[in-house]
Amino acid sequence: MMFGLVPLWWLAGAFYLGWPLLGALLMALLLIRGRVPLPPAAGIWLLFLAAVLVSATQLETFASVLTFTLRLAFYATALVVGVYVYLVARERADQTVVLVPLCAFWFGLVALGWLGVLVPRFALTTPMEILLPSGLAGNPFINDMVHLSTAEYSARSLNPIYRPAAPYAYTNNYGSAYAMTLPCVVAFAMLRRRGLLRWALLGSLPLSLAPAFLTLNRAMFLSLGVGFLFLGVRASLRGNMKVAGSIVGIVLIGGLTTLFIPVTELIGNRVESSDTNTDRLSLYSEVLDRVRDSPWLGYGAPVQVDTVSADAPIGTQGQLWMVLFSHGVPALLCFLAWFVVAALLCGRAASAAGQWLSIVPVVCLVQVPFYGMANQNLAVAFYAVTFALALTEREVAERRLPRLPVPGPRPVTR
Repeated sequence: MMFGLVPLWWLAGAFYLGWPLLGALLMALLLIRGRVPLPPAAGIWLLFLAAVLVSATQLETFASVLTFTLRLAFYATALVVGVYVYLVARERADQTVVLVPLCAFWFGLVALGWLGVLVPRFALTTPMEILLPSGLAGNPFINDMVHLSTAEYSARSLNPIYRPAAPYAYTNNYGSAYAMTLPCVVAFAMLRRRGLLRWALLGSLPLSLAPAFLTLNRAMFLSLGVGFLFLGVRASLRGNMKVAGSIVGIVLIGGLTTLFIPVTELIGNRVESSDTNTDRLSLYSEVLDRVRDSPWLGYGAPVQVDTVSADAPIGTQGQLWMVLFSHGVPALLCFLAWFVVAALLCGRAASAAGQWLSIVPVVCLVQVPFYGMANQNLAVAFYAVTFALALTEREVAERRLPRLPVPGPRPVTR
């Protein structure tokens, strides 16, 4: 329901506001189950959640309370998804089936991305937008979540184009999700050696490149590049030709795509004629200046001011800056620590699939300064990471099992 029906939730305008409700449903199932094992490093995330809760004392307006509650719900939902996936992956004999909902999420991402390519001007008033009170639906932050559109338009670009965004409100979130989910698709194809789903996923990989490339998301390319480099170095040190070959194959397909989509030129045109870099730097500088006055608790939520060149509030344009400004230094340290510890734990994976999954926390760490993650993508990251932890634990346990001696031939008796 949560990951497999994303196109339906998007059409209903409930992709954002309904996500925490589905997380609450998972939480109820876990509570009914009882005695649920927590994945490694869950304590770090619980400390992060505690720091976020304490920072609520800094909120000043009712609107900021609403946005704070929604972000907190996404933070908590991510942990619930991680615990649920970790539990099921540990108990299932066939762990591969646990990745099926994430594969369904990938198909939705690719299909809606192509919708943004083919009908980029499509927009629709959703049922959720109609049901919400007019004052709430008119809030720009909420309206972006419930009003349906397929793409963002870069009006200030040298050659303005529509950048695919659906099912997200912003194209950067699409690029972030793409970079997180791609390693999971490759891992599934390595775990499941046959079947229709495997071949459908392999066929979707080249199809996914057009909407992904047309997002023009520099941080998406950067995070995938760092992840591939990390994976390639590790594969070369261990002599894992299967992993190395898969990286080369994906990079070659991506290189061929640039022959038809001039990504470098399009990105250059967009950056050259816009103030995106200047706006971001002004926001980051303002965060560093203001956080000195409230380093422990932050300000509870981003703040709209007129002292920067950007239209966006202070504490946006990157999860690192949002956590630092909204919740303080201790919360930021806990947030980053979870991904660092997850990367170290997942790095123990020996299988090719486990090694591909191990780059997800690395991809996330690269994205943190540039992309916001207080949305569904945090649950996507927890899904991939906790599955990787369960897979790695099983691999380590199997390596530690004593090997029984092979019986030799029986002596001939007369």
